[in-house]
Amino acid sequence: MKITKRTVDSTPIPAKGYALVWDDELKGFGLRVTSSGVKSFILQKRIHGKDHRITLGRYGEITTEQARKDAQIKAGVIAGGGDPVADKKRADLATKTLGEVLADYGEARNAIRDSTRKDMAGVLKRYSADWLKKPINTITPDKVLKRHKKVGQDAPAAANKWARYLRAVLNFAAGRYTDTEGHPILTDNAVKILSRARSWYRVERRQSVIQPHQIAPWWAAVMALGNDAHRDYLLTLMLTGLRKEEGRGLAWADVDLIAKTLTVRDTKNHSSHTLPMGPHLAAMLAARERLGPLVFMSTHGQIGNLRYSLESIARISGVKFMAHDLRRTFATVAESLDIPSYALKALLNHKGGSDVTGGYLIITTERLRSPMERIEDFVLKAAKVKPSADIVSLDRAL
Repeated sequence: MKITKRTVDSTPIPAKGYALVWDDELKGFGLRVTSSGVKSFILQKRIHGKDHRITLGRYGEITTEQARKDAQIKAGVIAGGGDPVADKKRADLATKTLGEVLADYGEARNAIRDSTRKDMAGVLKRYSADWLKKPINTITPDKVLKRHKKVGQDAPAAANKWARYLRAVLNFAAGRYTDTEGHPILTDNAVKILSRARSWYRVERRQSVIQPHQIAPWWAAVMALGNDAHRDYLLTLMLTGLRKEEGRGLAWADVDLIAKTLTVRDTKNHSSHTLPMGPHLAAMLAARERLGPLVFMSTHGQIGNLRYSLESIARISGVKFMAHDLRRTFATVAESLDIPSYALKALLNHKGGSDVTGGYLIITTERLRSPMERIEDFVLKAAKVKPSADIVSLDRAL
């Protein structure tokens, strides 16, 4: 039976599954009819020792004549040793855009924190928005060099970060997208040119901290903020050493005001981190109004850009700082108080590294309470919130 328009129209719809009708004139050419009423033209052929069923198109979108002609062309390619299945997959993958690959990367990398996904998307969008809708194979080494240099003129650290994120996404694409024979559609990562050309910017790691004599004016300026969510958030970072994203994501469900502990779930090393709270911090959080599931929320939602608050604090106190400087300040204060290194690592949620002895130490939350309170006490005294020494009244009669 030759498949014609009349054949297609008269083919009944199966009660379930699908039915196949084969053409007698062109071997492998057929019609597939599903129980939902969809009729599609197909070509079934053996390619490199494996049977492949190629969908040529839906009836209504293409005609019977068009489907037959396409089937004849593909059958000829296969007879000549070609592989139209691989060709189509390769052509489809060649159109993969940077934005599509970024989305696939975020879904496939389960170990990546949500904050990292958001940061990666934000950085790539900010510095290469015009690339997101273009195929990844159009990203050339020359384009990477020029864009990296352009971004680096104003922000060398941001340029390096952008390039690292782009490199990760392109590496993912090289491993993820292959044709039917396993050949990658991306054979070289364009970001490698930065290493070959030695074009990475040398960016010194920030070492800034808030010095003890600066804590008092800094604290006073923070307390003067009109935004209580920003105020309490910054004070919490100072008194706990939490990373800025860990503090932003702190949930009320993870704050125990009776046990005076807080737990951070989404940490850099992927392990939950429970800390004791000093008396001042516990009282401050207990006094906060609950405006949602997160601790540091305003009536507008989760706290976002702190730029204006940081500028206000710097203007009033004369202390220029970034949010991460508070974590460095916490660690520096702890070191000055001779807090044991294992306790400090636990407070900062740092991995033990290769230290064998550290692998045998289990430091409980309560073991960290005394070091945490000592650090809080130092900061409060430096901030002049607590007196630095006991005041003794002298009897004049003596």
